This record gives sequence, structure tokens and C-alpha cells, in this order.
Amino acid sequence: MICDKSPTAVAAAPSELLHPPWLLASATRSGTASLSKLWPWAADPRSQNGSEHALLAQGDLVVATPATPSSADARPQVAAEIMDVDIDSHGNYIHTLAIRSAGQPAAESEQQADLSPSRRNLVLTHGYFSGVGYFFRNYRDLSQVEGWDVYAIDWLGMGRSSRPAYKSRRQDGEDVRVAHAEQFFVESLEEWRKRMRIDKMTLCGHSFGGYMSALYALKYPQHVEKLVLISPIGLPEAPPDLDERLKQGYGPAPGRSTTPPSPSDLASGASNKSTADTTAAPAAKPSMQRLLLFRTAISLWDRNYTPQWAIRSAGPFGRRLIDMYIQRFTWLTDAQRAALAAYAHQISVLPASSESALNDILRPAAYARRPLVNRLDGLAMPTIFMYGSHDWVDHAGGQEVIRRLAGRVVSRLHRVPHAGHNLHLENPSDFNRLLIAEMAKDPDV
Repeated sequence: MICDKSPTAVAAAPSELLHPPWLLASATRSGTASLSKLWPWAADPRSQNGSEHALLAQGDLVVATPATPSSADARPQVAAEIMDVDIDSHGNYIHTLAIRSAGQPAAESEQQADLSPSRRNLVLTHGYFSGVGYFFRNYRDLSQVEGWDVYAIDWLGMGRSSRPAYKSRRQDGEDVRVAHAEQFFVESLEEWRKRMRIDKMTLCGHSFGGYMSALYALKYPQHVEKLVLISPIGLPEAPPDLDERLKQGYGPAPGRSTTPPSPSDLASGASNKSTADTTAAPAAKPSMQRLLLFRTAISLWDRNYTPQWAIRSAGPFGRRLIDMYIQRFTWLTDAQRAALAAYAHQISVLPASSESALNDILRPAAYARRPLVNRLDGLAMPTIFMYGSHDWVDHAGGQEVIRRLAGRVVSRLHRVPHAGHNLHLENPSDFNRLLIAEMAKDPDV
């Protein structure tokens, strides 16, 4: 059973919040239906239950109804609830996974969980080209921490959340363009928080989700008791010659690997290595093939073509593109890769929406137009950074933020062994252990 609803205990939003200026328009049900007629493999977000549930089951999660283990040795499954939380009066909603009362369905403890000050809340936010399903290897362990409710959301316009129309403000200048994109996500998260009646939370974001979670914590510090940033994109300053180096087919900085990231890596922020090490000898002149590849990638980026666009455009062959990408995840079982590929394809072919905001926020090679390293000085809560031991995203950005926060805010950095950018998927055992240790600490530690 799946429950697609907003929490019944939540009061209606004030009239001034029903049509906020950051939400330009809503993607209508009829519009999605028309898309499905043109491309049969595309569907409404609310019809994607099967692939999401199958992926969650790979992490011992069952939606709404607890399952009976097949044998005494089988790992018990954890019951979760899936709900779509309305955030305005125009049909927009945030797709939400909730696990409350140490593995019991959310509906069984909804009122006391919302109102009890003794319960603490962990909110997980996903990266680009992703969704709540990508935490399937983490939910079971995290949900066993006593006294904690665990939530995960799909960002507005991504995953299985509603798909409002998103229009870039690039014609108004870079500052306006970036602020508009950031506000779109930050304010929708705040609307979700109010509808869920969560006063304080430990906010934990991966990659793009880390970028937006950090901005949310800056604007609404009273609601974030601890901030956990998992390989967040957008921290470092871009090298001054970045554009020229990319046009010439070199990597983003001298002395770094010149192997170009895949489109999905680029989209998820998997290329912005530190520019501090510039003493190594420059790389050899790139080949014509490599030069053409870089220039094509930059052109596609500037024109705001996304990985999801490529998958939609490929029609029935889009699933093959997903399969090729997921096959690189050798640390998953065959069954897990198949379930993840089906889920990734299902959420990728949904109508385009806020996926195009990535170009408003990032420059080529995933450097932020407004780097977070210069903006996070105002953080007022304990801030934890987590990176993989061979992460594309350099941990030097997190170290610099920690240096700037020293003496004022508790902050620390963890490196998860045997893991890259998707550390929560690649090494869930160590990732879960470190995150649970952070959950066990007092809120101000």
C-alpha cells in the first residue's frame, strides 16, 4: 500500500504562501498526460510506485506494510511510508519518505512524532540526477537509532515530486539568476518543513543536495540543529583560467587528471578538484578528439542540455543509457543495479522542470557561480563534512570552511574509505556508522 497525501494534521497554509513568487507555474496533470501520449515511456510522478518500491526493498525497506521474513535468518524489513506533501494550493508537492518510531510506519505515530520535543529528525536530501531511492542502502541502519524520525525528500521538480515550470533568469544577470534558482529549492524545502510541522532537524544533503541544504541552513538556522554535507558541490573558487583551459581541452586545473567526467558525473558535481595544487607540470597537449569532446560538452552545458534531456530524447533507448551508467556501480549486486537502473530511468523521463536550474548555479566543470566557500562563514550550527576516500569532489573545500568556522562553530570532516562521490552507496557500512555517531551526539556537539 502506498499513501500519496500530505499529513492530515497540518493546518492550511496562510494565503500569502499559496502562490509564492519563486514558484512560476505548476505542471498540470493534463500536461503530463499529453507528454505520456507523445512518449509512452514517460509518466506522471505519482505513477512510479513500482520501481521505487522495488529499489527500496533492496535495502530491506517495505512501504507502509511490514513484511514477514521468509526464514528465521532473514533480515527484518523496516516499514516506511511514502507521501506527497502539498506545499501550495496549485498542486505542487514534495515527494517524501518517512520512517518514524524506530521502524514503524509514520501513520502509527504521526501526531506524537510531530508534537514531541524529545524526538529528533534526520532529513536526507539527494543529489542531482537522483532521488529518495538513492539512499536505499542507508535507511535500514539509520532508522534503528532510538528517538529519531528519518525523512528523505525529492527536491521540487526532481525525482517524484511535482514538476512545476522552471524558467531561468539568465537575462537578468548572474546574481539574479543564481538567487532565483537557489530560492526555488530553499523556499520549497521550508514550505515542506512547515507542512510537516518539524521544528528542528539534522539536515543531511548529498552533492547538489548538500549545496542547497547549506543555503537553507544559512537562511533558516533556527530550524537546523546540525548540518551534514556529503561531498557537497559548489564550495571552491574556480581557477581564473577555467574557461580557457576547458576550451583548449585541458582539465580544470594544471597537474590534475585530464580524464573528462561523464555527463552524469559532471551533473552531480564530480569534477571540481582543488585548484591549490598548481605546481605540477602541465599536461600534454590534448588530442583533437579530446578537444572536440570538451568543446561539445561546454556547448551543451551553455545551451542547458541535461542528462535527463538525453534520456528522454533517446526514447525507448534511454533505458540503455541508464544501464550503461549504472553498470559502473560494481559495488552493487546484480539485483541492486537492475532495481536502481529501473528507478533512475523512471524518474529521468518525467517532464523537465528544475533540472535546468543546475546551469544557473554551476559553471562548466561544476564550479559554483557563487562559491559556497565565501558564503558559509555565517553558519551557526555544528557542521559536518563527509567525503569518499577517492571522491571527485576535493575535501579541501570542506577543510577551508572548517578553518573559517574554527573557534565559533563546531565542525569536523570525515573521509569514508573505499568510496568515491556516492559514498553512501559505495560504502554504506562505514557511511552509516559515521552518520549514526553524529546522530548520537548532543545537538550542539
